[in-house]
Amino acid sequence: MEWLHRNSRRHRPPIPHVSRDIPLVVADVRAEADDVVSLRLVAPDGAPLPAWHPGAHLDVLLPSGRLRQYSLCGDPGDHRSYRIAVRRIADGGGGSREIHDEIRTGGRITARGPRNAFPFVTAPRYLFVAGGIGITPILPMARLAAARGADWRLVHTGRTPESLPFSDELRALDPDRVWIRPDTEYGIPTSGADLLEQAPEDAVVYCCGPIPMITAVRLALPGARASALHWERFSAPPVVDGRPFTVELARTGRVLRVPADRSALEVIADQVPGTAYSCRQGFCGTCRVRVLSGQVDHRDRVLTDAERGEHMTICVSRASGHLVVDL
Repeated sequence: MEWLHRNSRRHRPPIPHVSRDIPLVVADVRAEADDVVSLRLVAPDGAPLPAWHPGAHLDVLLPSGRLRQYSLCGDPGDHRSYRIAVRRIADGGGGSREIHDEIRTGGRITARGPRNAFPFVTAPRYLFVAGGIGITPILPMARLAAARGADWRLVHTGRTPESLPFSDELRALDPDRVWIRPDTEYGIPTSGADLLEQAPEDAVVYCCGPIPMITAVRLALPGARASALHWERFSAPPVVDGRPFTVELARTGRVLRVPADRSALEVIADQVPGTAYSCRQGFCGTCRVRVLSGQVDHRDRVLTDAERGEHMTICVSRASGHLVVDL
């Protein structure tokens, strides 16, 4: 048996490389709000695309080489196209500006996924809370809740009516269940308690938007009628229980100090423009680097235990003392 096993491996064909890339053509670019455009993406040959569920996103590889995550905000039942929406961030990392300024109908991009880090659970009652572009993962959830006959409410808040995308689509679901709440019409941003007042009894809350809004909802939850909260943010989370450490970039010998309230990615990117990153939340793996020495405090949601033996994600993971990485 041992002889047969050895020789069977010798003649086994090599495992082929499986590409996870999905080539896509931009079928339509559409203005949805101030500084927000949506892209409808299709396969070059019109073939069906991989299925997805509400809360899913695409890893989008732009022509420049930048990799970014964008929530799918179209219809999961449409297997021939994807829709994403992007707000221009003038002082961001350049991905949104590239889409707004350079991507046109007929252009080509590459996607990976769909992947879901914000899964939609089945429940009898929901409250959906979205801030600005945070409506993108929420919109398909509200559609599905309505289709299932659930008791649901939705609040979409932002600076001005003109800054809020997909308002017409939201109102078309059920105007009595949707509250479009621009700050300019009320004078001040809404509070977490005000947002949660809209929740049906024992509702599951889905919240996506800027960190202050999510924080306000989280703090107000214990006094609300809602029973559970799921949230997703589009920006880097604050560092929790951070301690300062140093990181040495082995290729140059440069030693950088990482303060308790900043990530290694932020500090490294200040000194090494072009450092690869995308989600800044530890789930995509774009910023993964090889660790040459040091003790890592792993805080990601993407690396396996075996991978953590040699790598770390510098967007969220930290270290004790001195760390040397292959950069």
